[in-house]
Amino acid sequence: MAPTKEKLAQSLAVLKKLQDKGIVAIHTKNMTRTHRERLVKNGFIKEVMKGWYIPSRPDEPAGESTAWYASYWGFCVDYLNARFGGEWCLSPEQSLRIHSGNWSVPGQLVVRTPKGGNKPVTLLHGTSILDLRLKLPEKKDITSKENLRVMALPAALIASAPSYYPNNAVDARAALSMISDASEILHKLLEGGHSTVAGRLAGAFRNIGRGDIADNIVEAMKAAGFSIIEDDPFEQKPSIDFSGRERSPYVNRIRMHWADMRGVVLENFPQAPSPPMKVDKYLERVDEIYLTDAYHSLSIEGYRVSRELIDRVRSGDWDPETNRKDQEYADALAARGYWQSFQAVKNSLATILNGGSPGKAAGRDHSIWYRELFAPGVNAGLVAPSDLAGYRNQPVYIRESRHVPPRWEAVPDLMPAFFSLLEDEDTPAVRAVLGHFFFVYIHPYIDGNGRMGRFLMNVMLASGGYPWAVIPVETRSQYMAALEEASVNLNIKPFSRFLAELVQKGMA
Repeated sequence: MAPTKEKLAQSLAVLKKLQDKGIVAIHTKNMTRTHRERLVKNGFIKEVMKGWYIPSRPDEPAGESTAWYASYWGFCVDYLNARFGGEWCLSPEQSLRIHSGNWSVPGQLVVRTPKGGNKPVTLLHGTSILDLRLKLPEKKDITSKENLRVMALPAALIASAPSYYPNNAVDARAALSMISDASEILHKLLEGGHSTVAGRLAGAFRNIGRGDIADNIVEAMKAAGFSIIEDDPFEQKPSIDFSGRERSPYVNRIRMHWADMRGVVLENFPQAPSPPMKVDKYLERVDEIYLTDAYHSLSIEGYRVSRELIDRVRSGDWDPETNRKDQEYADALAARGYWQSFQAVKNSLATILNGGSPGKAAGRDHSIWYRELFAPGVNAGLVAPSDLAGYRNQPVYIRESRHVPPRWEAVPDLMPAFFSLLEDEDTPAVRAVLGHFFFVYIHPYIDGNGRMGRFLMNVMLASGGYPWAVIPVETRSQYMAALEEASVNLNIKPFSRFLAELVQKGMA
């Protein structure tokens, strides 16, 4: 090994020791200046602010945000612990975001600490931390979520500003739905004499259909001698029914988003063709569009494929065992997987076009699509068979996105709820747009979510007689920006218009 490589290897060994300890925010005190400068020069760490760094990849383009968004929460924990020890916690409003399952990277993270400077600390890509000099809640009112010190749910609901509820209605309602009984919050209300807050919370619980909790709060406060006026802090009634026993904030979140977004989709999507195409003719058209669809869908994911390669792999004129050194190897495996998955999708299409339930068919068959997508990789020994057994069991981050998909522990609850929404939705356009969006929003798999989302979109389009829609690789930036806007800002209009334009071109 050359001397320069030996020195870099030594520095990488220092970095690995820090990462093995779970350290994300690397401070200058964690390594010598020589190691730090060497790792920065070679792209293995990048500066967040003076004296603080995060691990990065040498092949990551300058200005790309992926490493930062993937490291964000871990960095904040390490940085805040280094500055304030254990004397900090997130604000009540930010705590409710976390309790409700909203892990998207905020523009500004607001923190409470007696040692706060009341000034924002600028981080990367337009993000910052504002540490407010405020007294901490009692120890019993602070809990930990993924090492983040957050206010316990009852304490956060009580301490949140009145404006939080109308301005963050989805987060607030998802958090409220986690309370199963008035006793969970009454003790703190009575202990602190929070009569005004009690009236606001009673109104909030009644807003989401939990009149039993609202009544208990009002009656208990009055019995204790407090004057209480119930006041609904929300500006509107909720779009879904919360009266059931669903306590998962993740599930309630997508139920609310679906209900809120479907009207926007209907406003922006064209009417379904009439009369619909005959089944055999539709499937024939799908076969005809395969080469174009595979080329663009695989190219969007970064595979280097040509129509010639796709056609060669489809026809079987490519043997992976004799082409292991071919630079097209991984790309050809992906192309073959796409072909096999496409055939499975066509089987589902035939079922739906012959009168089967779109939601039920997709819920039943999507695991088959996924297995076929990666079967060539399994056969080649590049993908472990166990990787295709069910949904992901680890965190996942989306390249260049502030959206952090739901925790993997929530996925087994989310996916049945998602397919139930598809099954209950009676409008094909909504099934297509929101089906694609929420599939990639949940990100149930480690890899392949984009391809699966586009397959699902086209199956749902077919259920309404719409033509198969190919998303051109040339529009990738617009496509990804529309998904980001929907994921982070909950604005589905750009994505619904983007897909509507593609569908209208296909119908012309």
